[in-house]
Formats: sequence, C-alpha cells, structure tokens
Amino acid sequence: MATVRGEAAFRQLLALHGVLMAVTFVLNLSPIERAVMLAVSFISLLVELLNSAIEAVVDRISLERHPLSKNAKDMGSAAQTVSLLMVGAVWAVVLMA
Repeated sequence: MATVRGEAAFRQLLALHGVLMAVTFVLNLSPIERAVMLAVSFISLLVELLNSAIEAVVDRISLERHPLSKNAKDMGSAAQTVSLLMVGAVWAVVLMA
C-alpha cells in the first residue's frame, strides 16, 4: 500500500496493466496466450515494486549524491524499461499471430 500511496509511477503502471489484463479476457486468445500476457503484466508490476524498494533504500541511506546511488537507481529504472519492452513484445507477437 505504501507504493500505491507514494509512487505515481506505480499507480500509472497499475492502471495500465489493469486495462491490459482486462483486455486479455475480451480478446479471443488461447489459455496459454492469455496466461503469458497476464504474466508479463505481473512481472512489470513486480519490477516496479523492486525499483521503488531500491530507490527507498538508497534515499534512506543518504540523500547526498553519490555515483553508486545513481547507478542503483538507474539500474532499477532500466529494469523497468526492459520489463515494459517485454510487455510490448509479447503483446505484439500474440496480436500479430
């Protein structure tokens, strides 16, 4: 709940994936296709939770700028970007098949 209250990015992803997950039940998909599409949405939400946790820990340790702190935050953001690319790729492959 702390992430929902404190992280706008998580709320945005929750709304996006909520819509995507609902759409999977409207589309004519096989059970495997639906499961994969749902799974990548959950993975993206999990990555954002971990990214938020990394940011919180880094900020808790110190608010001063440090290259390692920047690297940790950048890596968390990169992980989220990769997970969103995975969502897009899975949706593209399933819908184009």
